[in-house]
Amino acid sequence: MKLYDYNGAPNPRRVKIFAAEKNIQLELIQCDLAKGEHKTPEFIVKSPSGKIPVLELDDGRCISESVAICRYLEEVYPEPNLFGSTPYELAYIESRNRHLELELWTQIGISWVNGPIVGRLGRFKQIKEAKEASDKNTGKFYERLNDEFAVTQFVAGDRYTIADITLLTAIDFATAMVDLKPDPVLTNLYRWHKEVSERPSSKI
Repeated sequence: MKLYDYNGAPNPRRVKIFAAEKNIQLELIQCDLAKGEHKTPEFIVKSPSGKIPVLELDDGRCISESVAICRYLEEVYPEPNLFGSTPYELAYIESRNRHLELELWTQIGISWVNGPIVGRLGRFKQIKEAKEASDKNTGKFYERLNDEFAVTQFVAGDRYTIADITLLTAIDFATAMVDLKPDPVLTNLYRWHKEVSERPSSKI
């Protein structure tokens, strides 16, 4: 299987960490976002939204969207399971992952689009007030996570799941590229981050 990737991009990294946890070998194909390779007609056939990652199967069929790709990999390689095994686990892990995507990743995304790196590209009309609000919302969500990690080891309970991968890639991207590093006083959040960052899969 081929994974269309771009070094430093957080969503392909989600898939790479997920695959590494399951010891799945993927052929990585670099898709240069800076050159617009993800917007070419050839690539749009693989991913109608013109985004990465894309998983291309051996028969040529393609799957886009990082969580959808991870779900496919989970079905093909069910253990160790990262989406849950019981009806409750499946639902709870899904809910936690959705919280992160809808309440944290969206805010980081707004700050990214309205931040200096994207601004230098000149592709979007930036809104200063939107970035101020999303920066604040991101900080508040970090505080919420810190409170949650006072009573739980991982995002969705007592074991590592897809939700931990989603949060790790969010914080690492926000810290490196959006200047949204969590406040050092959030010691529970930093405890979690240190622990998951020490997993071999997180070195990707």
